Amino acid sequence: MVKLGHDRKVGEHLVEVSAREAEVLALLGLRLSNAQMARRLHVSVRTIEGHVSSLLRKYGVAGRGALADLAETVGDGAPLPLGRLAGLPRARTSFIGRAAERDAVLTALRDGRLVTLLGPGGVGKTRLAIVVCEDAGPLFPLGGAFVDLAPVGAGFVAQAAAEALGVSERPQQPLEDTIAERLARGRSLLVLDNCEHVLDAAADFAERILSACPDTTILATGRERLSLPGEQVLHIGPLPLDSDAERLFTERALAADPAAAADPAVVADLCARLDGLPLAIELAAARSAALGASGLLTALGDYLRLLAGGRGPAIRHRSLRAVIGWSHDLLDEEERVLWRRLSAFTGPFDMAAVSAVCDVDPAAGADVLGRLVDKSLVMHLRGPVSRWRMLATIRACAAERLDLSGERAEVRHRHLAWAAATAAALEGTGDGGSGEDFDTVAAELRAALAATPPGPDPVAYRLARSLGRLAHARRFLRESQGHYERAAGHAPTASDAAVAWGGAADCAQVMHDTGRAFELRLRSAAASHAAGDGNAQAIALARAVESAGRFPATFRTEIPHGRLDDLLREAAGAGDPADPVVAAHLACAAAWNAGPCKLAPDPMLGARAVEAARATADPVLISGALDALRTAAATSGRLREAHRLSGERLALLPRMDAGDPYSAPEIDDVHGGACADAVAAGDLPAAVAAAHRLLADDLLGRHPYLPAAKVIPALVLTGDLQEALRYAVTMWDGWRRAGSPPAFGMPAAVHFTSLAHGLLGDREASERWRGRVDAVSGIPNPFRTQISPLACFVDAAIAVHTGDLSDAAGLLERAFQEVPGARHAPYAHAAAVELAVMAGLPEAEERLPEVEADTRENEWAGACLPRIRWRLSGDPAELEASVREWERLGARFEHARTLLLRPDTRPEGVSRPW
Repeated sequence: MVKLGHDRKVGEHLVEVSAREAEVLALLGLRLSNAQMARRLHVSVRTIEGHVSSLLRKYGVAGRGALADLAETVGDGAPLPLGRLAGLPRARTSFIGRAAERDAVLTALRDGRLVTLLGPGGVGKTRLAIVVCEDAGPLFPLGGAFVDLAPVGAGFVAQAAAEALGVSERPQQPLEDTIAERLARGRSLLVLDNCEHVLDAAADFAERILSACPDTTILATGRERLSLPGEQVLHIGPLPLDSDAERLFTERALAADPAAAADPAVVADLCARLDGLPLAIELAAARSAALGASGLLTALGDYLRLLAGGRGPAIRHRSLRAVIGWSHDLLDEEERVLWRRLSAFTGPFDMAAVSAVCDVDPAAGADVLGRLVDKSLVMHLRGPVSRWRMLATIRACAAERLDLSGERAEVRHRHLAWAAATAAALEGTGDGGSGEDFDTVAAELRAALAATPPGPDPVAYRLARSLGRLAHARRFLRESQGHYERAAGHAPTASDAAVAWGGAADCAQVMHDTGRAFELRLRSAAASHAAGDGNAQAIALARAVESAGRFPATFRTEIPHGRLDDLLREAAGAGDPADPVVAAHLACAAAWNAGPCKLAPDPMLGARAVEAARATADPVLISGALDALRTAAATSGRLREAHRLSGERLALLPRMDAGDPYSAPEIDDVHGGACADAVAAGDLPAAVAAAHRLLADDLLGRHPYLPAAKVIPALVLTGDLQEALRYAVTMWDGWRRAGSPPAFGMPAAVHFTSLAHGLLGDREASERWRGRVDAVSGIPNPFRTQISPLACFVDAAIAVHTGDLSDAAGLLERAFQEVPGARHAPYAHAAAVELAVMAGLPEAEERLPEVEADTRENEWAGACLPRIRWRLSGDPAELEASVREWERLGARFEHARTLLLRPDTRPEGVSRPW
C-alpha cells in the first residue's frame, strides 16, 4: 500500500491508497477521462469508476474535479515543488544579463496583480518572463500556469489557459469560471505570453480572472499594454552595449564554434548595428561559425546601412527584420522553401506534420529542418517526441515570403488537410485521444479551421466535426457545440449539415441548455428535409418532441403541447415506419408526449417504445424508452418498479460511448435517475452506490452543482450529515455561478439540506435552506411549499428527533394530502405517524395501515414501522427489529437514535457518528 498525505485532514491521518489507486489519482491530475485512464492502465472503464469512487470516499472530497486538484498537491508521499507553473518552457541556453529587470519584475509581482512586460519583437520578453517565473516560486505557493498565446486564436484564450492548467469545462458554467476556481485556491501566478495578436480577448480574460481570484497575479507579455486598471507596465529594452549584448554574442558564437575568436571591437560594432536586440544577435551569432565576426559585419553592412539616420523603436524593429531577411538570403533554395512553408504552423509541429504540410520527404525534411535549427531560424523543442517551432517575429517574416512565393493557397490547403487527418486519427483512437495528445495539437487544429473561409468545404467540414468530438471528449463543451455548428456551415451537402446540427444539439443537451437543443434539432430536421431524407427528418423531429416532454425543467420557455403534437405528426408523415430506428424514435416521442402535462409519459406507449427500441439494439434509445416506463411507474407510486427500471438503465451504460455527444445526455440522466429512484424506494445502499458512480463519472463529476444535488439526499438519509452540508455549499455556490437556472432535482436537495441542519440542531440554518426551495424550482409555488410531502417529512423528522410535538396534528394532516407523483410520500407518512404517536393523537393508529402499505414500496418506511409499533405497544422485539433494519440500510443517524430508545441505554454511552 502507498500512503499519500495532503493538506486536507481526513480523520487526522494520512490516506492509505493502493498502488493502482495512486496511478488513477495521478491520471486524474492530467484530467483524463475514465475511458482514457482505462486505456492507459489496460483495465475496464468499470474498474476505473470503482477506483475513482474509492478515492472519493477515502479523501472525502466533493467530486472528481476536487480529486484532480488534489492530485497536484500529493505525490509519492510528498507535495509537488513549491510554486510550480504548469507549461513553463525549459530554457535551452543560458540567460545573459538583465539583473535589474529581473529584480524589477519580481518586485512588481510581489506587490501588484497585473504586470505587463512591454517591448518590440525579439527584445527577449518571453525569455525574461521564463527566468522570472523560475525565481518567483516562493511568491506563489499554489503555482499556476504559463500560457503561450502565440498559436492561439482570439476565441480560444480561455481554452489555452485551461489546457495549461489541466481543467475542463462544466455544463452551464463558463470555462473562465472553472479556471477561476482552480486559481482561486490561493496565491497563484498566470502568465499570458505573446498577447499582441489577441489583445482584446486576453484583456477580457485577464480582467475576469483578476476579478474572481483576489490571490492570483497575472504576468503578461506583448507589444501593447492590456489597458486594465492597476496594470503595471515594465518596458523591456535591448541589451546594454559594451556589456550584456557582447556577452550574448560571444557565448552563442562559441556554442556554434568552440574555437571561435573574435575581435572585441568588431563584436561591439556588430552588436551596436543590431541595436542590442537579443534575437538579432542570436541569429547573427548562429552564422559566426561560417563567416566569423568580421565576415558577419561585412555581410550585414548592406542591410544595416539602409537604417542609418535613426535608432528609435521602429528602427530597431526594422533592423531585426533586416537580419531575418539577410538570414533568409543566405539560405539555399531547399532551406528557403521549407522555411517559408513552415510559417503555416502557428505553434509547435512534429516531423510528420512538416512532411504533410510542406510537401517534403521526411528524411530530406529532417535534414533541412536541422540546418534551419543551426541557423536559429527554427527552435528545437526536446521531449518524448521531437517538435519544433518558429518564434512569432521570424514566423511573420516567413509568412511574408510565403505570400510573395504564390504558394499560400496551396500550403493552406495542405495544412487544412493535415489538420483534418490529424483530428480524425485522434478521434479514431476510440476515446477521443488522450487529453495531452489533443492539447498538444488543439491550437493548430483550431487555427487551420479558423483560416478556412465560410462556405461549403468537405475538408473543413470533416475537421470541424472531428474537433467537435475531440473537444467534447476533452470536456470543452461549448467549444464542441461551436465546432458542430461551424461544421454545419462548411457542410458540402444538406445531409451533412443535418448531422452537424444534430451533434450541436447533443452538446447543448448535455449542458442542460435544452431549449437551444430543441431549436438545433429543428434545424437538423429542416436540413434533412432539404436533402430529401425523410427518415433523418423524422428522427430529428421526434427527438425534439421527446426532449420537451422529458426534460421540461431545463427549458426556460415551455413548448406548448399543441406545437409538439404538430411536430410529432410531421415526423410520422416524413419517416418510414418500417424502419426500426425511425419507429423507435417515434414511439418514444409519442410516449413522452401522451398528454398536455410534461413528465407524464403513458405507460402503455412506453412499453411499446421499449419494444421498438430493443429492436434497434441502440442502448441510448433503449434507455430513453425505459425512462418513460420508469417515470410512469414513479409518478403512479410504484417506486420499487421505478428503481428496478433504473437498474436496467444502469446496466446499459457500458454500451454507451461517453466520448460521443449522442450518448452523453443519456448517461447524465441514467446516473441522476438511479440516485433519485433508490432514494424514493428507500434503498439506501443502492442510493449511495449510485451517488458514488455519479461522482466518479468523468462527465457528470465536473458539473458545478447537479451531482452534488443528486447525492445530498442519500448522504442525509445515511446520516453523513456534515458531508451532506459540504456538498450543499458546493451545490449552492455552483448553481449561483451558473446563473441560477431552473434545475430539476435541486428542490429535493435543498429540502434534505434543511433536514440535515435541523437534525444537527441548527434551526436557523434549517429555515434558511427551506426558504431557498422556490428559488431553485424556478417558479414560486406556495401550494407546493405548503403541502409538499418532502417538506412535511423534513418538519416531521426534525420534530421526532427534537421532541417538538407542537404541530403533530397539522403535520399528520399535511402528510396524507394527495399530491400526484409524490415520490417522498412514504417518508412523510412514516415520520408524521411516528410524531403523532409520540404526541398521543388517537388518529395516529388509524393511519398505521397506510404506513404498512408504504413498506411495500419504500424500505425506509419498513425500518420506521417497527419503531412506531414499539412506541404504541412497548414490545422490545419491535424496537430490535427497527434497529436491525436501520443498520441494514446504513442509516447511521436513525440507527443510533433508535439505540438510544432502549430502556437500558444511557445517552452518554452512545456515540454520535453524525
